[in-house]
Amino acid sequence: MTTGSVNPRRADTRRNHERILTAAADSLAETGEVSFNAVAKTAEVGVGTVYRHFPTPEALILAVYDREVRHLVEVVPHLLERYAPDRAFLVWTTDHLAHYMMTKRGLANALRVATVAQGKLPADAYESMVGAVATLLAANVEAGTVRAGLAPETVLRALGGLLYLDPTGDWRSETEKLADLLWHGMCAGGREAR
Repeated sequence: MTTGSVNPRRADTRRNHERILTAAADSLAETGEVSFNAVAKTAEVGVGTVYRHFPTPEALILAVYDREVRHLVEVVPHLLERYAPDRAFLVWTTDHLAHYMMTKRGLANALRVATVAQGKLPADAYESMVGAVATLLAANVEAGTVRAGLAPETVLRALGGLLYLDPTGDWRSETEKLADLLWHGMCAGGREAR
């Protein structure tokens, strides 16, 4: 037996899982719905394979949401490697978070239905997003670009204003304006919070 080898069946299972999630995310973005038959066809797997991975539409919707949040969180360290902390915050807000919010409206609607059926959103998704914002804030505090003591939960709530933007309008420009307003409130040397 060799160590480090990957079971081809497991690799195939992981590939199928990812293809199903990608197909479901695309379907939710386009139609706001998931049909196991349509997802199976797009993912080029049998419908039974979709059911083996996700026994209910709600389970599939929550898995898509978890995957999307994970992408938003995992990109933060890469942005901080590539850009100065202030630029990383802006790029994350405009190119990742706002883009996600504008293109995933169907997921948001489906998520509301799924959480009614399942009870609630996974708490770890919210905590992961708070962690991503905390990482961006910490890098900026260290760089001296934002003041210390900002609560990442408060910043994340402020970024929730992106939900009010029109995805068919000039949301990029509006996102930059919102990010600029928020940034000036967070800046080092700005008025201290009371």
